[in-house]
Amino acid sequence: MKFLVAPQPGQVWLVLLLGVCAVSTGAIFVRGAIAAAGQGGVPFSLFIAAMRMSIAALVFTPAWRQVRRRSPSRRAWGLAIAAGLVLALHFAAWISSLSFTSIAASTTLVTTNPVWVALLAWGCWGERPRRGTALGIAIALGGGVLVAWGGAGESSGSQPLLGNLLALIGAWGASLYFLLGSAAQRQGLGVGSYAAIAYSTAAIALLPLPLLFGDGYAGYPSAVYLFAVLAALVPQVLGHTSCNWALRWLSPTLVTLGILFEPVSSSLLGWFFFQEVPGSLVLVGAPILLAGVAIAVLSQREAH
Repeated sequence: MKFLVAPQPGQVWLVLLLGVCAVSTGAIFVRGAIAAAGQGGVPFSLFIAAMRMSIAALVFTPAWRQVRRRSPSRRAWGLAIAAGLVLALHFAAWISSLSFTSIAASTTLVTTNPVWVALLAWGCWGERPRRGTALGIAIALGGGVLVAWGGAGESSGSQPLLGNLLALIGAWGASLYFLLGSAAQRQGLGVGSYAAIAYSTAAIALLPLPLLFGDGYAGYPSAVYLFAVLAALVPQVLGHTSCNWALRWLSPTLVTLGILFEPVSSSLLGWFFFQEVPGSLVLVGAPILLAGVAIAVLSQREAH
């Protein structure tokens, strides 16, 4: 989506809303694929993750012309490739989590990126969080404990504790992905060039895994392949690209806060399509967790 002049604020917010809605469908398409295949688990999730990233990488193939034309530095290449590797970890873990826990718990835990980015910046670069940020992190972690334990004894998935742990691993992978991606783009990579390198790296890392740990790529019902294509085009290409485009015109704080609506819309879609009602502790803990993340993000904004 390209504008010759700066777009109107309403257009930017509309694109961000479109992006968040598109990202919110990711869990639904994964659950649809699981239902169509009649199976879930880690091997099948690796198949979906590999398909999603491979198709997304193909969509960004034209951006390789820009990569060749600009000849990025060795450091930019290294950062983008590292980002692609942790992106592969993010999708392998998060998509797997949807086989074991509720959509609400999985999407809530995986959108805690601002908390982990703040903690990583503190641990790696000594960027001590402000008091408000620390308070937000504490609140978010308290809500996260409720969400993580919310499936125990309730119908929130076959193995909710495992699923919640996988969602957390997915959040950690996404946090590293954002940090590395930001550093790569500061080295001169454009959004398209960076996406081409990172998505292709993630696809290459994921492609062999279904062959090693699952049944490969053939033999699934046609609906499974349809859901895999939709997962690549709607939440990945349309959703992520729209959110990245909005970053050109809105502060990262506002975009991050907008993305916090993903668990809400994903949970509503999960209820509508799969009649999935989260456990009571998840319903209590999720708003607390998201409120803590919002406080942490807003406090970080005040620091800049």
